[in-house]
Amino acid sequence: MSETISVLIVDDEWMVRSMLRTIMESAPDITVAGEASDGNTAVSMAATLRPDVVLMDIRMPRADGLTATERLARSAHPPHVVVLTTFDLDDYVRTALRHGAVGFLLKDATADDMITAVRSAALGDAMLSPKVTRRLLRHFTKDDEGRSGTQTEQRAAEARQRLQALTAKEREVLVALGRGLSNTDIAAALRMSEATAKTHISRILTKLSATNRVQAAILAHHAGLLD
Repeated sequence: MSETISVLIVDDEWMVRSMLRTIMESAPDITVAGEASDGNTAVSMAATLRPDVVLMDIRMPRADGLTATERLARSAHPPHVVVLTTFDLDDYVRTALRHGAVGFLLKDATADDMITAVRSAALGDAMLSPKVTRRLLRHFTKDDEGRSGTQTEQRAAEARQRLQALTAKEREVLVALGRGLSNTDIAAALRMSEATAKTHISRILTKLSATNRVQAAILAHHAGLLD
């Protein structure tokens, strides 16, 4: 990635695209490579423009954000996708994360939060705020309520088995990550340098075969580490 972060904005509402462009262009290290109003156009433009980050709306005509995210993940030069959503779309968000999105932004997030999210995504360091993380994990808890005790315990056992690959310190970092802490906050909470925190997170994702921090947080939740 170059020092300047290139962003492709994808939303079917021109007013939203205009707002996002204004916010992105207010940051000296971010440039808007282009805009798309549907998923098909987004995939085509991404292949040509090769943006670092794609801000992806979910509900759009012709090809929605979920389909586009999945196609981008399989492309020759996959960008980091950040899903744009509202809280009533959590089911879609989880699908987008499984398709390779690195995180999601609420459409009513502050300009500073949006810029921070794009910078984090460009570094492969996307994160969710504690509020958003708790909201997302609560939905997984509700899913658990519909499962039998045997099914829930089996999934928990599988998660705990995967977590055995982690060191004690990596488990501490995973818990902090699962609570929505940023790298800076993790470093402060665990009394380590930010570079060390980043190294731990990278190793955690590799060992757990997790695409992003959210998937790692969900695994920690299933294992009971966040209770």
